Amino acid sequence: MTLFHRFYSLFPAFLVLTAALVVLGGCTGASNKAVWSNNQTQNAPAIGAVPMAARPAQQADVSTKVAILLPLSGSNAALGQSMLQAAQLAVFDTGYDNFELMPFDTAGTPGGAAMAASSALSKGAQIILGPLFAEEVRSVKSATAGQNINIIAFSTDWTLAGDNTFIMGFLPFGQVDRIAAFAAARGLKSTAILSGQDTYGLSASSAFEQSARRYGLAANRAAAPLPSHDSVFIPAGGQSLASLAAKTPPTLRKLGTGLWDDDRLATSPVMNGAWFAAPSPSLRAGFETKYKSTYGSAPIRIASLAYDATALSVALGKLGQTRGTGPAFDAQSLTNPAGFAGIDGIVRFQTNGMAERGLAVLEFRSGRMVEIDPAPKRF
Repeated sequence: MTLFHRFYSLFPAFLVLTAALVVLGGCTGASNKAVWSNNQTQNAPAIGAVPMAARPAQQADVSTKVAILLPLSGSNAALGQSMLQAAQLAVFDTGYDNFELMPFDTAGTPGGAAMAASSALSKGAQIILGPLFAEEVRSVKSATAGQNINIIAFSTDWTLAGDNTFIMGFLPFGQVDRIAAFAAARGLKSTAILSGQDTYGLSASSAFEQSARRYGLAANRAAAPLPSHDSVFIPAGGQSLASLAAKTPPTLRKLGTGLWDDDRLATSPVMNGAWFAAPSPSLRAGFETKYKSTYGSAPIRIASLAYDATALSVALGKLGQTRGTGPAFDAQSLTNPAGFAGIDGIVRFQTNGMAERGLAVLEFRSGRMVEIDPAPKRF
């Protein structure tokens, strides 16, 4: 039986955060850096053997240095701060002596991201978490080219994967395959595809057609659903979703992706009974409760990405320490096929740099989001 690595722990009681000090340095100046270190010591999470390239021996008192690049100033500062707080919470929860989390401000711009990446390298970062926006990721890839450092980006732009860059954002392809498989298993036979002409919609539509064929589900793109269909796939969110959903007869089952992972959609009468694939909300609930208890407000939805990426870095740092080597931040360790278990469920990086996730199927039912098919616990 294939086992996966659990790299986080959510304690049932509130974790008192006075055991360590949070020191946020000035976020201005040339480096835009704030160093945050954790000095707690707990047992390492269970991690199995992962082959990795030989590295020079490292003394136990040498810090594992992890940079996290976020928009800590500018119009997206609130988003960046929420993700940084989630990352800090991960360090407390996992507990690792000699671990240094180094936040750098990108200001939400490509130029700021490039400067942040250069500063991270000059400060000895061994892996980079972030940045968030696609243009920032592109800039960081350029700034770190040839430096042999891996990047775990929070973007959803899958075209940026590869060349030492791993995309951790929620990608549509696994969601599409999950909902197509579930729809076929529940007896649906014919699905219309309604999509905008944006890159996401077109890519998700093409992926759905391929998955539908694999599961014996007829699928075709149409200007409007035909009477012969029993369902409609709508890879869209926001106003585009509202417009396309309005074209759909209420007799057809609506199918969608993680773009629908929004409690506000549950209250829309036109979305009642819709199915979509996304990470399990029940798995995320403990994190959200602890975050709110710690910081006094709810985290933004994607704060879990920062938590999981940081916790993964801690686990791989511990793995390297156990072996007497440097942190296991090489590509072979990051693409361990057994995967890892995080707040949003099981996840693993494929060799192409894109994240594959274990997903649940959810339904909007009478104003609530209901999990109707649980996420798998192993790949």
